[in-house]
Amino acid sequence: MTEAGAGEDRLLYGCMGLGGSWDTKPYGAQEIVQAEAVIEAALDSGITTFDHADIYRHGKAEAVFGEVLARAPHLRERIVVQTKCGIRLAEGDRPGIYDLRGETIIRRAQESLNRLRTDFLDVLLLHRPDPLADPDDIAEALMSLHRQGMVRRFGVSNMGAAQIAHLQARLDVPLTANQLEMSLHQRDWLEAGVLVNTPAAATNGFPFGTIEFCRANGLRLQAWGALAQGRFTGRQATADEQATAQLVTSLAAAKGTTPETILLWWLQRHPARIAPVVGSTRPERIRACSDAAQREPDLSHEEWYDLWLTARGAPLP
Repeated sequence: MTEAGAGEDRLLYGCMGLGGSWDTKPYGAQEIVQAEAVIEAALDSGITTFDHADIYRHGKAEAVFGEVLARAPHLRERIVVQTKCGIRLAEGDRPGIYDLRGETIIRRAQESLNRLRTDFLDVLLLHRPDPLADPDDIAEALMSLHRQGMVRRFGVSNMGAAQIAHLQARLDVPLTANQLEMSLHQRDWLEAGVLVNTPAAATNGFPFGTIEFCRANGLRLQAWGALAQGRFTGRQATADEQATAQLVTSLAAAKGTTPETILLWWLQRHPARIAPVVGSTRPERIRACSDAAQREPDLSHEEWYDLWLTARGAPLP
């Protein structure tokens, strides 16, 4: 199989911030207006893929998005709707758990469809690995959703190569995406490949070979947390972060773009054709990412390494 990427968005919009508070209180008109504004900003910036999860804001993120689609049904033809299932939030005294039982997957997908007010999901991701899950049960549920036209493509999130291969062996359709935390700050995914045969490899928890497996098997890598929670664009807490922010700002000025774009280009410059997920609810910050959605990454080999080494704060092994 070939690497994924052609014909897909370079950038995704992450909808976790939509819908108001992280509780079961109902959303109101203000939250719908906010969703309209961020969707407009994303589309203006060249972003047409919208990433959800059934747990975001206790379902309210999907619900306000569905309100926007109901008011402007023509938007559905312009966008890709992706959501995730597999996490159950805390309920009363019971802590949150993972649940990838087949019946749960089908029920949660149906609930997402209802909240999003759409007849089908373009993509459904399994949000977290469930140690009790039966891969055959998962596969049966996914194929049932696919046969009924409820879900067109499937993927995973926060999974390693062995877990993906174990599930893919039971599926009749290819898994198409793996969403992982990846940024200039969260670099375990990258460093796992260069710390081989060094003592530091023992402290790197990223499952070695996952990036290569996804590339070889056509799974698009999606990066959540891609802007590093603002660490390099205004919230520097350490000397390394301050030095990195200065370099990011300098490169942005030299290339006529924004610091946000430089951070996203750093991910996109990797040959795996990583698709970052941008989750800001500020329209101006979404638009600050537009060059990453519409232009090829303009970072040289040396500039890419300069960013890595500055953020790393130490030489390579």
